[in-house]
Amino acid sequence: MTARRPRIAASGVATGRGDDGTTGLLFGGPRVAKDDPATEAYGTIDEAVAALGVARAELLTAADGAGAPRAFGELAALVLQLQRELFVVGAELATTPAARDRLVDGVTRVSEAMLEALEATLAQHETAIEMPREFVVPGETRASAALEVARTVMRRAERRIVTFQREGGSLGSWLLPYVNRQADLLWILARAAEQAASRQAVPARTTPTARGSR
Repeated sequence: MTARRPRIAASGVATGRGDDGTTGLLFGGPRVAKDDPATEAYGTIDEAVAALGVARAELLTAADGAGAPRAFGELAALVLQLQRELFVVGAELATTPAARDRLVDGVTRVSEAMLEALEATLAQHETAIEMPREFVVPGETRASAALEVARTVMRRAERRIVTFQREGGSLGSWLLPYVNRQADLLWILARAAEQAASRQAVPARTTPTARGSR
């Protein structure tokens, strides 16, 4: 006896097309499995956008406090920019291979200019903080902890992208470096969020040692 297809209630979101475990890509083309390397990659980028949303909400809450430093609002604005740029990353990863010539730099494909701007932002914020002398334990503030969670999701996205490429996926030259740099930046921003709250990250060792020593 053939199983009956589940009924779908009236919805502007649910289509039921993915009930067979497949999903569509940008610009059409064959549907792919929901655990396809491309889907895993852009799905993890989607997770990173959501995790950054939690971080941004925490920063905005901190910015609303009486006498709060301007840094919280500035960090929240930067996080929003990073979220928007991850939609470009996701679009490039989610494009059907036959339509890659339809991608547009800075809109649906990561561009060299995006990477260069991100690197400049990273350098700017790195010089503005006091760097820890060793590995640190996340959790000194809610905002910094949320930024660290987003950072780890970005690192997982990076690993998924490497898998995608190793299994034959085609990407532009700038996407993977961009993801790598954004993860680096999120670590820096976590420290900036702590220091804006006049807090310091907790060292990973109970007896602090110079960073990089054995």
